[in-house]
Amino acid sequence: MRSELCAMSYFMPTCKNCNQPFTITESDRQFYHKLNVPEPTHCPDCRTQRRMAVRNEKTLCQRTCDRCNKNVLSMYSSDQPFPVYCRDCWYGDAWGAENYAQEYDWSRPFFEQFAELQGKIPRPSTLGNGLIVNSDYCNYLGDAKNSYLCFGSIFIENCLYGNPYYSKDCVDSFLIRDCELCYQCITSEHLYNCFYCLDCFDSNNLYFCYDCKGCSECFGCAGLRNVKYHLFNQAVGEAEYRKFFGTFDFCNPENVAAAREKLRKNTLAMPHRYYQGVRNVNVSGNYINESKNTLVMFDVKRCEDSNYCAQVIDLKDCYDNNFTEENELCCDYISSWKNYRTLYSISCYQCSNVYYSDLCEGSGDLFGCCGLRKKHFCILNKQYTEAEYRDMVAKIIEQMSAQGGSALGGKTTGEWGEFFPVHKSLFAYNETVAQEYFPLTKEQALSKGWAWKDPDLRDYQPQTYTVPAQIADVQDDVLQALLACQSCRKNFKITKQELEFYRKFNLPVPSVCWFCRHLERMLERNPRRLWHRQCMNQGCANEFETTYAPDRPEKVFCDECYKKEIY
Repeated sequence: MRSELCAMSYFMPTCKNCNQPFTITESDRQFYHKLNVPEPTHCPDCRTQRRMAVRNEKTLCQRTCDRCNKNVLSMYSSDQPFPVYCRDCWYGDAWGAENYAQEYDWSRPFFEQFAELQGKIPRPSTLGNGLIVNSDYCNYLGDAKNSYLCFGSIFIENCLYGNPYYSKDCVDSFLIRDCELCYQCITSEHLYNCFYCLDCFDSNNLYFCYDCKGCSECFGCAGLRNVKYHLFNQAVGEAEYRKFFGTFDFCNPENVAAAREKLRKNTLAMPHRYYQGVRNVNVSGNYINESKNTLVMFDVKRCEDSNYCAQVIDLKDCYDNNFTEENELCCDYISSWKNYRTLYSISCYQCSNVYYSDLCEGSGDLFGCCGLRKKHFCILNKQYTEAEYRDMVAKIIEQMSAQGGSALGGKTTGEWGEFFPVHKSLFAYNETVAQEYFPLTKEQALSKGWAWKDPDLRDYQPQTYTVPAQIADVQDDVLQALLACQSCRKNFKITKQELEFYRKFNLPVPSVCWFCRHLERMLERNPRRLWHRQCMNQGCANEFETTYAPDRPEKVFCDECYKKEIY
């Protein structure tokens, strides 16, 4: 299962953004040749950062729909120059993005013209597909019911705070799938009634567990398989287990801290597989399942012949994709799904042969378009015949490809093959998911010419309400209280739905806001970065690419040694 990267022929250009050398393999070159696009000038991390800087999931604000005047929650603040419509108005038939078409100006750079188009076309307050019921405070959503502050999720019900998929009644999650009645669970699948679990699968009634599979009634355990009634990796009888569990107070922070510390010690005592994944052939990265020939990939499933992607499913022949599913031959693309040969684009859905476009749906043969639905052969939203379109696109690419000189008499900047620059994003850098994975200070962002949004001091009022330590003592008046996060000091509130969940499972009311809890969950996982290492099992010479840095304390084993030890 190890990466074949070190055995390939490769090239080492220098990244134009971070000035560090990076690898372009011969198979990478073959992919770019297949798409007839230039080789990248940025390293994989900088390419990912640039894409993520156009996606705002979690920075939401109240504003008015510019069409129906309804109050909505929006990822766009009211000071943006373009109209913002509620979901119903934006997906309705009363307007058309083709009405904002503009002529291509050969005297100006393409990115400048596209930004002008983006700056006048209405945009949806939040993004969602399918049936969405009572889930207005979510974003990038598909088929959801009674959910709150969930992002990038599909097919969820009664879920709060996180990134669940195909899940029900889950709170404070990060990239879980097919789970029910779970709390503070991370990168886990097929769990029922599990709490504070990381990398657990096919289990129920787990508490403070790591890397457990096929288990039930386990507490503080790591690396177990198909067992029942275990406390801190020791087998106990049912009566002893239930006595311990019945007296454990989840509302006592000292108890929770002690359980976490015992789990940490158990985790360090066990070997760690160099990556998480099953049923793979020739892969590298982490959290990879049922994939083949996928290198430098993270949180992926059923992918083939694809590299440098994260949080994707069912990709074939794709490079540099994020937050997407069911794509083929797509490059430098982010958000939404079911696209074919869609390049350097954002949030396009069921499109083919699309370049440098945004929020287009059911369309094909587009270049530099925004908000179009069921259209073909358009440039900057203007309709052309097929012959006109192909002739113009060839000339635009020629102009965009020129480096610093002139082509076709127009101004050029070497734009062809580059994703939209960060300074053209519709969001401030710290509003986007780029800040979560590639955090910068305000000074660092501004020095690059990237926008930054200062906090609104009105969101940082002192907390005047004392929340009882025991959930049994918490009254309904907490629902009207303005709480202040103990980490970032930002105000937050408790909803009735989550209060009922805490009461049902004897959990404390959180003392930190939902976003800081999200960042804490992210820190529980390894970074999306690979180091070349050797198996730490004595006598084994196997080498691999792993997300465990060399200075980490864990014992990192190759696949064969890990299976011998754990199974």
